Amino acid sequence: MQQQVNNPLHGKTLETILNDLVTYYGWHELGARIRINCFNDSPSIKSSLKFLRKTAWARKKVEDLYVSTSFNS
Repeated sequence: MQQQVNNPLHGKTLETILNDLVTYYGWHELGARIRINCFNDSPSIKSSLKFLRKTAWARKKVEDLYVSTSFNS
């Protein structure tokens, strides 16, 4: 089995990533940083997860923001 030592997202679910970002930034700031409607128009974890799971480019932006956020240090 291949280990993913250099992958900061290893073992993190999309829901965990999103919850951490919302806790850290809040919906308003998250929507300003990643301009997608599910963060700006009546945001919720459930609707955001539904969108992110089927939209690869948006999920990539969320994952990139998570990796670059200082709470990962």
